[in-house]
Amino acid sequence: MRVRLEVGVESEVPPATIRRALLDFSDQRADLWPQLDPKTYKVHWVDETNAELTEGTAFPKVWSRERYDWSHATTITWTAVESNFCVPGSYVSMDIQPGSGGGSRITVVWDRTAANLKGRVNLFVIRIGGHRLLRWATRKSLDDVARAYGDS
Repeated sequence: MRVRLEVGVESEVPPATIRRALLDFSDQRADLWPQLDPKTYKVHWVDETNAELTEGTAFPKVWSRERYDWSHATTITWTAVESNFCVPGSYVSMDIQPGSGGGSRITVVWDRTAANLKGRVNLFVIRIGGHRLLRWATRKSLDDVARAYGDS
C-alpha cells in the first residue's frame, strides 16, 4: 500500500525559522517536534547538505532511519533508508517559500509505501485522514516551532 498526499499550508512562521527547526539535529529536536520519541532519536552523521538520523513516535511505535537532504535552496526532503513501517525510498518533503507578511507558503509531499502489516495499518489511518490530517499535522508542528523559537 502506497499513500501519496500533497498539501499547501500558509504559516506566520518565517521560512528561515522553519528551515532552522527542520535542520536542528541537536538533543533539543524532540522539544521542537514534540511528536518525536526522544528514546528513538539518534543522529548517525551530518554533513553540509545531508544528514542521516533515526526518528520515531512512541504511539504508534514506528521509527525510520531517514536521510535528510537540503541541497535545494527551498526544499528539505527526508527519505527512508530503513524503517519498521515503510519501505526504503519512501519520503516526505517540504518546499518552503516566502509568504505574504513575512510568513511562509509550504508545500508538503508525504509519499510512503508500507513495508509490512504495521505500515499498512498506519498508512490506512493516514489515507483516511488524507489531506485534512496532513494539513492539520503540519500546522500543529509549525505552531510548536513558533512557540519554541518565539516567532509568530
